[in-house]
Amino acid sequence: MAERLRAMFCDHLSIMRGKYLPASKIRDDETRFCRSTFGVHYDKDLLPAPGSMMLEGLPDMELRWMHDEIRDGWEANTKVVLGDLYDDAGQPLGLCPRGALKRAVAAWGERGLTPKVGIELEAFAFIHDENGALTPYNSRGAVVYGTGPFTDPLGFNDQIWNMADKLGFRLDMITAEYDTPQFEYTLTFDDAVKAVDDIVMFRQMAREIALQAGVILTFMPKPIPEAGGSGMHINFSFVDETGRNAVAGEKSGGPAHLNDLAKGCVSGLLTHHKGLAGLIAPTATSYKRLVPASLSGYWRNWGGDHRNVTTRISTEGGAKARMEHRMADASANPYTAVAAVLQAALLGQDHTDALPPTETGDGFETTDATEGTATDLGAAIADLEADTTLCAAVGDLLTQNHIFMKGQEVEKTADLDDAEAKNEDNLDPARRQNPYRRGRQRHQHDGSRRGKRHHGRGRRMRRQPVLRDLPCLRRRRLGRQNR
Repeated sequence: MAERLRAMFCDHLSIMRGKYLPASKIRDDETRFCRSTFGVHYDKDLLPAPGSMMLEGLPDMELRWMHDEIRDGWEANTKVVLGDLYDDAGQPLGLCPRGALKRAVAAWGERGLTPKVGIELEAFAFIHDENGALTPYNSRGAVVYGTGPFTDPLGFNDQIWNMADKLGFRLDMITAEYDTPQFEYTLTFDDAVKAVDDIVMFRQMAREIALQAGVILTFMPKPIPEAGGSGMHINFSFVDETGRNAVAGEKSGGPAHLNDLAKGCVSGLLTHHKGLAGLIAPTATSYKRLVPASLSGYWRNWGGDHRNVTTRISTEGGAKARMEHRMADASANPYTAVAAVLQAALLGQDHTDALPPTETGDGFETTDATEGTATDLGAAIADLEADTTLCAAVGDLLTQNHIFMKGQEVEKTADLDDAEAKNEDNLDPARRQNPYRRGRQRHQHDGSRRGKRHHGRGRRMRRQPVLRDLPCLRRRRLGRQNR
């Protein structure tokens, strides 16, 4: 097969979209996609989401890239590239998540600082059983921090490592996580856009390499109800114009040595804690993971080397000084998630109030923090919509589109969640008394219930029109609607 180019972007649902293009495109170039892709839902419903222009003719948008951004791919004779999206007037598209990250980097650049980012990805592995059903990958000999054939009998992670090394991904670690069959993948620190480009490409490569080995690798936040969740931890720092790590304290790392820059970052992350959840834990299943006593970033708190806080301050100093935000999961678009964390940290730079004390509870049985995130997607989206400062910083059009699409997800998953909750109550009536049980709890601070389907103003979210009645669009759904 002749050489070709695979041009891609990561969309509003964290799904990779792309095209195979001829070798003539391996240069500074562009290709077009339908802008209304940003109105396509998980089930391929076509929705009039803000910015999608679904009801304005479904026009084009343009994906542009530079030759220097093209890299070797993992498929034979195939180069790969990630680009930026532009509208039909040639202006940067406000819906573009990569553009949102570049704006966040530029905003920090105005302060003479360059964000550095390192991302930890967690994933579960599945295989098909003899009946074709998905079942957890057979790694029964695995242990936390496990390596070798007991942890990965098919050796698919060796194949991922080999390909990553061949393609120049700077892997920092692959290891087994706490739950089986769960794995963690970490790349080394780099400039923010390069780091996220790498993690987006790595995630796609890892899934496709695993698939060739017969393994389904999922980055869903909670694919196995009885197991733990999978996060996307965002580690970050900044270098100044001299190349020095700007968050490094005078002596060492940890909360006791925070400088004003780091204090401002923590302050901003605490201030925008609830709004952040709607962007970086953006699916209904995110709130199966994002619960108390789960090491998931639920609580509005911070601390030092403590994995049960949301903002963790490394005890390493000097060049390795950094902050770790632990709320996000990989159902979020990584560009949007990192942009949101960086913008929240930037918004904290003008705060003058003293930081609250660091968390002293163990996070399992005792917790100093009294405020957490929302406990379901509907309320999280309401919190995001209420945080107008964060929405403006990340990008109004992007967040408006996100709020709309996630509102649809709340509606579409309501029946499933309610049925699950009913079944759980029937099986175990004692669960009705658990204030943290998935999807049924009262919100601790505003007294609202999930059944209200919150959407910013405390009223039931109204289902928006779906373009099901147009000829040739979603006929299967149209038939279902007419029954």
